[in-house]
Parts: sequence; structure tokens; C-alpha cells
Amino acid sequence: MAILSPAKTIESATAPGWVLIPSGWFGMGSAAGQENERPRHQVWVDAFYLGECQVTNREYAIFLDQSVFPPPPLWQHPNFRHPDQPVVAVSWFDAVLYCDWLSHATGRKCRLPTEAEWERAARGGLEDKRFPWGDDPPESRPSYRSRWESGPEPVAQSPPNAFGLYDICENVHEWCSDWYQADYYAISPERNPRGPERGVRRSSRGGAWRHHIKIARCAARSSILPEFHYADYGFRVACACD
Repeated sequence: MAILSPAKTIESATAPGWVLIPSGWFGMGSAAGQENERPRHQVWVDAFYLGECQVTNREYAIFLDQSVFPPPPLWQHPNFRHPDQPVVAVSWFDAVLYCDWLSHATGRKCRLPTEAEWERAARGGLEDKRFPWGDDPPESRPSYRSRWESGPEPVAQSPPNAFGLYDICENVHEWCSDWYQADYYAISPERNPRGPERGVRRSSRGGAWRHHIKIARCAARSSILPEFHYADYGFRVACACD
């Protein structure tokens, strides 16, 4: 699998490493999920590009080499330092700094995805399904019980979803750009919602290697304080179409 090097200018937004998420309406949230996933509502998301994989240690190392920022706390830990594992223990601020650096390195506007963008991408066009592959439970996935024993897997070990995204809803939690608000869906705009204007915690999405149930539903929401460095938190990068 070819991953676009941050040291190169992106000549085409469809270059390897980026997946086009088409514009469209989708049903966001779940009437059968947690209270913070309600009400289920229709949302329009403009087209954008999303990294096919979570940002890896290999990619993050280039950022560290070209900047003055320190590595995350678990950078040298043997369970988390494989070059193709997703980088972990990055705070929300670290992820934003990486996106800013990538914007300068590539000439494109890179950023964290919004919650709405992330869920649109995770569903892969499958409406009314709980997971990127459908409704079968996570335990039905091949080798589910022998995976993620002591950390995240190297990226792209499982087939991608219908949009071509690897490890969406699994491996590590992924930071989103939004402030978190449990009842935001009740007041969310229907077109390109970006979360509340202020808050205390930042939103995150997807399952993670150290949870009892290691693959999350597409609609499942989570959040932590943006300064936290957790061993099951990483991110992937979004990119504007223009």
C-alpha cells in the first residue's frame, strides 16, 4: 500500500493515501444507541478527502524530524513503536499541529475531520447499519479474539470499508475537530455541522485496541480532554477538495 509522503506536494487529491468521501445526505446517530447519539437526524456533508489509514509512526516521524515538537509519551514503548502502527498518545493539540504542518508541507488545507464527516466516512454509504460492514457483531470478524493483545495493529491489516478506508471504527480512537456536547444533535444544523462553539472535551470516534469490545458502531461517540495523551488515541487527516 502506497502512502503519500508529507514531503511531497499533493499533485492530485486522489493520489494514493487519500480517499474521496462524496457529498451527500446520511442518517447521523442512532435511535437505538446511547442517549448522546439521539435524535437520529439527516445531515448533509460536502465532499472531502480523508486519509485511508490512521496516521502512522512512520509518517509522524517525518513531522518530528522537521519540527521542534517532542515525541508523544509512548514513542519508544515496544508495544507502540512499529513504523506501521498508528501513532498513539498524541493529544488533540498534537494532532492539530500535525495537520498544520502537513498543510504547509503539501500545499493543501489539512485538518481533523468533523464528527459528521467521520461518521459519513465510516458508514461507507451503508445506511441504517451499525458497523462499516453491516450489522454482524464485531465478534464475527476474522480472528477477532486473537487481535489487539497488547496494542494497535499495523494499519490496513483488514479489508477497507466501501469507501476504501482502513481500520475505521477500530484500532485506535480518532480525534475529531469538534468540541463535544452530549445533546448537540438536538440543535445541530443539517448541513456540515461542526460542533458547538465552545466546550471542555473534544470529540473522538471509533473503537480501540484496549476496550472489551474493540470495534465501535459507526454512530458511537466518545470524548476526552484535549490535553490528554492516551495509549489508545490516534487520528487520521481530512483534506478539502478545493
